[in-house]
Amino acid sequence: MGSLRPLGEGLDNTAHEAEGELVLRFSKEPDAALRAEGVLREARLLDVVRKISPLPTPEPRFTAPDQGCLAYVKLPGVQLLDLFPVREASSVAATLGHFLSALHSASTTAMAKLVETDDVPLTEWLGEAQEIYGEVASRVPSSFWRPAEAFLEGRPPGRTDALVFSHNDLGIEHVLVDGDSRVTGIIDWTDAAITDPATDFGRIYRDLGPAALDVALAAYGDHGNLRERAEFYARCGVFEDLAYGMETGDDRYTGKSLAAMQWLFPVL
Repeated sequence: MGSLRPLGEGLDNTAHEAEGELVLRFSKEPDAALRAEGVLREARLLDVVRKISPLPTPEPRFTAPDQGCLAYVKLPGVQLLDLFPVREASSVAATLGHFLSALHSASTTAMAKLVETDDVPLTEWLGEAQEIYGEVASRVPSSFWRPAEAFLEGRPPGRTDALVFSHNDLGIEHVLVDGDSRVTGIIDWTDAAITDPATDFGRIYRDLGPAALDVALAAYGDHGNLRERAEFYARCGVFEDLAYGMETGDDRYTGKSLAAMQWLFPVL
């Protein structure tokens, strides 16, 4: 194979482009057995996801489990993260709402054979957010300290919805779009799980704002009390993304996280 061109990296993987046609994604998992198992599991998952997703998803070409490598056909478009702030956020959000509706309608019994259950108590989400906030607070503008700390000192919302199959990491770094901001694909299914249906709506709210959340929920259909938990997950998750940006020097994550403070922790 010819030269590889770095495409970027996230919390779980690094990605390279080969010959302009393939993406070679390498897992950061340090345990060799877990790394190999994860690659094979995701390849099997992607074969199933392509049948239920209304949006393009990676088509596996080959795996190299010992190297933690999954190779798939490159999808068109660029990461929505690279276009932040997003011009057509409402249009993107509507597409993502329909996408999540399709995923969440999948049989959890069938999908549980391919993915794990991620049902972390909301109290743990809040506790982790409190810890991370302590590490990043110096970077948060002081005007947001009071509302952020009031949230962190509060109680998480209740949850009654059944768990569903979801992407479980639907940040804008995993959404591909074309020049007109039309969604062309959803990538990186490493964290896909049987989970709370509100988690990915939280990422939409975190990255695209309150109006986008409204549109996504409307496109989704009957959503019960997903909004309250989506807002909770967004507020917890923004500190993790800010910490990642600070640790890696990736200003895209730092910039979007600081911008989101305006709607996540509005100053009254």
